[in-house]
Amino acid sequence: MTRTAWFHCFAGTAGDMTLGALVHAGADPLAVADIVAALPLDGYALTFEPVLRCGLAATHAIVATDEDLHHEKLLTGNADDHTHPHTHPHTHRPYRTIRDLLDAADLPPRVRDRAQRTFRLLAEVEGRMHRMSPDDVELHEVGSLDAIIDVVGSCAALEVLGIDRIVCSPITVGQGHVQAEHGDLPNPAPAVVDLLALRAAPSRGIADHRELATPTGVALMVALAAEFGPMPALAVGAVGYGAGTLDIPGRPNVVQVVIGEETTDSAGPGQPVDLLECNVDDVTGEVLAHSIARLLAAGALDAWATPIVMKKGRPAHTVHALCDPSISDAIRLVLVEETGTLGVRGTTMHRWPERRRLYAVELDGHAIRVKIVDGDTGPRRMKVEHDDAAAAANALGLPLREVMLRAAALAQASAASTNA
Repeated sequence: MTRTAWFHCFAGTAGDMTLGALVHAGADPLAVADIVAALPLDGYALTFEPVLRCGLAATHAIVATDEDLHHEKLLTGNADDHTHPHTHPHTHRPYRTIRDLLDAADLPPRVRDRAQRTFRLLAEVEGRMHRMSPDDVELHEVGSLDAIIDVVGSCAALEVLGIDRIVCSPITVGQGHVQAEHGDLPNPAPAVVDLLALRAAPSRGIADHRELATPTGVALMVALAAEFGPMPALAVGAVGYGAGTLDIPGRPNVVQVVIGEETTDSAGPGQPVDLLECNVDDVTGEVLAHSIARLLAAGALDAWATPIVMKKGRPAHTVHALCDPSISDAIRLVLVEETGTLGVRGTTMHRWPERRRLYAVELDGHAIRVKIVDGDTGPRRMKVEHDDAAAAANALGLPLREVMLRAAALAQASAASTNA
């Protein structure tokens, strides 16, 4: 049996909402606070407050810091310095500082690994956005003290609850623009979109100009979720709701987490999926390849093409896309737009995916993702992400095969230390 947490991000997600949901679901707040206290940090207080959001009982995780107190003094004119009153004085930390901080802390191995994965992905995304090395990235909002506590606290709560596997629903995002350190940015923020793209994670936008999904909350899901989709077959043991700061009329501003035991065999009913297909006889191989890439980017679980012979002996291809039923309409539109087909057919079926985890290892300064399928006694199979390995091989001037072998060895060692 696998103890699984399914996060339902129907109203968005944030670090404090994730932490609050896990505590509401039964994670002992004192045990969580004890683990977080291993960080070589001070000047904060972690509390949990019972609240209502649109009439629904939830838990609000609150990280009060000396930085917040200083900010309040600035706004009320009681500050001891002459900092501009509209400047938020939260300390910004480079990724390498946070990485070293986590390494130095006496954290349970799985807590450290999950927190490191989360911040590593954030640094990768920010590095690409600003054309910098991940080590040199200055993490602004997500590098502040409260964000660090939210991430490590969430990982600690997962450990307290004994969570082995995480699944996440499609993530709801807002629209318009949001205010960030660099000024007005599109909503969802660029970091959020890039994080979602790392896993082709499903999302949906709604007509709300608030920042419903924050980089910290999305990074936790992208780094830790084994897969994205509907709630798996669970013997439900607990449910929790983590509150956002605002009480939004008409929609509970919460993240829901459902916790239960999930069987590890494939004898269950399987996960429902839609298979969409179309036949095309007038597209080039380049168009087929681009169509498959677009289907995957739009959230398809898999996409491929098979050669066929149509009437009058014409060579052609069938383009297939496997997806969650919730995004079938979007996938169908991509099929039509990219292939030019005059019709799409579909059928509903079930799939039984192997349980997997996604690791990100660092090879000579380059992050490489590795998928791990677990067996009863440890990792049963590993697969290094080709694109990551190829990019590292090109940058380092090494053969691709050598990079893939070294990345697999790093993942094997990391997984062994986690399971120890």
